[in-house]
Amino acid sequence: MSDLFDELEPAGFEPLAARMRPRSLAEYCGQQHLLGTDKPLRKALEQGAIHSMILWGPPGVGKTTLAKLLAHHVDAHFIILSAVLSGVKDIRAAVDQALQVKAQSGRKTILFVDEVHRFNKSQQDAFLPYIEDGTFIFVGATTENPSFELNNALLSRARVYLLRSLELCDIEQLLQRALNEPERGVTQQPLHFAEGVLEKLAQAADGDGRRGLNLLEIATDLAEPVENGYRVDLNVIEEVLKSSVRRYDKQGDLFYDMISAFHKSVRGSSPDGALYWYCRMLDGGGDPLYVARRLVAIASEDIGNADPRAMQVVLNAWDAFDRVGPAEGERAIAQAAIYCACAPKSNAVYQAFNQMMADVRSDPGYAVPEHLRNAPTSLMKDLGYGAEYRYAHNEPDAFAAGENYLPEEISERRYYQPAPRGLEIKIGDKLRHLDELDRLSDLQRYKKE
Repeated sequence: MSDLFDELEPAGFEPLAARMRPRSLAEYCGQQHLLGTDKPLRKALEQGAIHSMILWGPPGVGKTTLAKLLAHHVDAHFIILSAVLSGVKDIRAAVDQALQVKAQSGRKTILFVDEVHRFNKSQQDAFLPYIEDGTFIFVGATTENPSFELNNALLSRARVYLLRSLELCDIEQLLQRALNEPERGVTQQPLHFAEGVLEKLAQAADGDGRRGLNLLEIATDLAEPVENGYRVDLNVIEEVLKSSVRRYDKQGDLFYDMISAFHKSVRGSSPDGALYWYCRMLDGGGDPLYVARRLVAIASEDIGNADPRAMQVVLNAWDAFDRVGPAEGERAIAQAAIYCACAPKSNAVYQAFNQMMADVRSDPGYAVPEHLRNAPTSLMKDLGYGAEYRYAHNEPDAFAAGENYLPEEISERRYYQPAPRGLEIKIGDKLRHLDELDRLSDLQRYKKE
């Protein structure tokens, strides 16, 4: 097992996070939903069984560490590839090494591929025959949703495990271990912390164990020498956190999770929720105009004619951002988000449009009724184009009761059904009134006939 522990042992200078990498499952923090007592993965390990898997989770939650510990636990040879730096040539070299180890010692090999989602389809396909014939056990790590980023063929041969962000107590445990193990942990000893400092560091880690240890290392580097050692107070922590940016990936799962939470907060009429997720995205370096664009969609999809002013409020906020810049413009978008969250909701337009598009695509191309056709020439008029068309403005209340504007074959269909909320209450009342006028007009026509 020297091949594994050579990687676990420090060689020269290493960052604190590397030095504190757990050496056993007992030291591993978090992921109790996978490794807790009686959990399937824990049971498999206790039985010495291992299978190909995808470890999916945000940065700093222990994907690489878990893969190494799995190899140690089942006494497997460990090979690591980075999809950022490796290609098909490196995959072939790993295959050759795995075959050699199996021939010489009979040991299994775990091939760990970090950032596996960065491999293209053909590179991912290169693993398949060797997973299939047992040349190696495949363990891939990804921060992106495997359903979108990995081939179905690869997913069908590996079990997906979701690793969660570390809890605050897990981060605090990591920090305490780094402080209590001077041979691997922080070198400034003895180290004294002002009240609340460690908790503040743990919170700033944002569920990322590596980030928490990195922040601790910076804080100890800046610690002030005192008579009996070193001291870290709140001033030092504020200096450390000044340049610290929260975890946020503008194109990754976290981005889509946050924008989804924002959209659902607005749809669910929660102004506080909408404002929170908007500010979280801004804090992580997100583009406020992306949120403005999403609000335009929300104004149509989720609010619609229940409050048509919502669309204008959003567009005005977008315009304000362009005119005055981020400092004031971000607040204008916040105002629009809160307005949309508080507005009455209706997806009647959204549903009507989607249903109409579906029907138009599936139905035959019905002819335009003759009375609705354009008739710019005398020939067209002789053919009946525009005949018997009733100009609405010449009718009582500017409504031609009984007139039909759909193809005859679908004249009875109704798509737009206003919701009983906001302005659509009045729109619904008006449409029902017009339907009644149409019905009375049909009755009168029937009596005449």
